[in-house]
Amino acid sequence: MTPNGGTNGPAGVEDVLRTEQISMSFGPVVALRSVDLHLQRGEVLGLVGDNGAGKSTLVKILTGLYRPDGGRIYLEGEEVRFRSVRHARQHGIETVFQDLALVDELSVYHNLFLNRENTRGGWFRFLDNRAMRAAARRFLDDIGVDIPSVDTPVAKLSGGQRQAIAVARAVRQEKIKILLLDEPLAAMGAKEKSLIIGLIKSLSKKANISIIVIDHNYTHLFEICDRINVIQRGQVTMDKSLSEIKLEELIEFMVQSFRREVATGAAK
Repeated sequence: MTPNGGTNGPAGVEDVLRTEQISMSFGPVVALRSVDLHLQRGEVLGLVGDNGAGKSTLVKILTGLYRPDGGRIYLEGEEVRFRSVRHARQHGIETVFQDLALVDELSVYHNLFLNRENTRGGWFRFLDNRAMRAAARRFLDDIGVDIPSVDTPVAKLSGGQRQAIAVARAVRQEKIKILLLDEPLAAMGAKEKSLIIGLIKSLSKKANISIIVIDHNYTHLFEICDRINVIQRGQVTMDKSLSEIKLEELIEFMVQSFRREVATGAAK
């Protein structure tokens, strides 16, 4: 049963995350209006919406950066109120934004351990580079990320490799349950895109991590996701699995919605 007495969907499928009636305004601007959203364990959910639709605001609420004006957030059936980004991370929610937050001058393995470095020694602590290097190599091999050398500076990696390292750093945390990805396939070639798509699918199906992907390219979402949510004017206006909708139908839905908005604006 869900917190409001409903079910979690098909038998045996568990919602790791559920929001109910989430709302938020910035002065007179309403960003979110009573958003209901759910995310199943091991599922990849795509968020679709035009700029200003409310996607980024919702993600920032789920990561603890913003506190909503109203509504509830449930994590594994328990209500949570995130006080900060750190607090959300403590509950197993990690985010990879478009800027990736990598340090170009540092090696792959130093980026993987950034702000969580292994040290050794007594009174004077030293970085345990040997241990971090070995652990980084094992972890990347385990999740299927092919980087020739973990000693390579991140600045020398391709765009797809950089994205993979940012994702790997996020999911390296033991408690991770939910991963939020902002435009993970932006400006990538076919080979790099294939690398990231494979990584996302592996993390969701093999590691059982639940993933929310924001992407303006609908084709990308149909390659990655299990389900699509459309957010318009701060509300979820569509919630369909990929078995219920085709790419052409989603495009038509978005076009018709845009035309209705234009017509409404013209009438005013």
